[in-house]
Amino acid sequence: MDFIEVTLKVNADFADILTAELGELGFDAFVETEDGFSAYIEENKYNQQDLEDTLNRYADFVQVEYTVQKIERQNWNEEWERNFEPLFIGGEVSVRASFHEKPSNAKYDIVINPKMSFGTGHHETTTLMIENQLTIDHQGKRVLDMGCGTGILAIMAGELGASEIVAVEIEDWTVENARDNAELNGYGNIDVRLGGAETVTGENPFDIILANINRNVLLEDMPAYKAVLKPEGWLLLSGFYTEDLPMIQQRCEELGLKYESHRVKNNWVSAIFKA
Repeated sequence: MDFIEVTLKVNADFADILTAELGELGFDAFVETEDGFSAYIEENKYNQQDLEDTLNRYADFVQVEYTVQKIERQNWNEEWERNFEPLFIGGEVSVRASFHEKPSNAKYDIVINPKMSFGTGHHETTTLMIENQLTIDHQGKRVLDMGCGTGILAIMAGELGASEIVAVEIEDWTVENARDNAELNGYGNIDVRLGGAETVTGENPFDIILANINRNVLLEDMPAYKAVLKPEGWLLLSGFYTEDLPMIQQRCEELGLKYESHRVKNNWVSAIFKA
């Protein structure tokens, strides 16, 4: 499967908004650039008219220049190696590619080879989720990572001592990537599944559920999460903006989930709820 790369030159204030908009169109990997970002989508999912319609909605507010090119799947490593810089999150977590040196001051060290999957830690939502994970006791816990992307949050759960981890993704090549990354980090026992919320229906309950997806999916799948969350269990959510938080809170409260706290970075939010 080949991919389409759309590189946008856009003001930083609108980059996150357009990232979210393109996410709704099916783009599921994003790389920041000096003057905007690049977005990637499977070739068979790409629709030029949808892209133009989306960008035209913002024409009165921001000037956007963009280019489109086809990227062969086997060339993806070259793309991300050119752009992927190591990260240090929460003063404890190193996120790096396999060709980066391991930092000596990292309490936790995660190696990620994205291969077109979302979740290298560079996006605010992934960083926020990891920061929130650091505040939750994972030791010996059963953890579910919905929309796992590269598997970074599931791997973080392993680093924090989770005893059993299930990760779920809707794309087969993303599942493959998450499994590879889990193996690379010594967590080959992570159960990575293809599908959506239906894949955990009737499961034994989880102590912690992680879901970094988007607002609409979270709202739709919340009952499924609640159904497999243990009493006193934790639900960590991200993939939405500050203005969406009241809507997320209301949905959680309707299901008996109590709001605990949230973090914000560049208008993106990660919130913690408790059963």
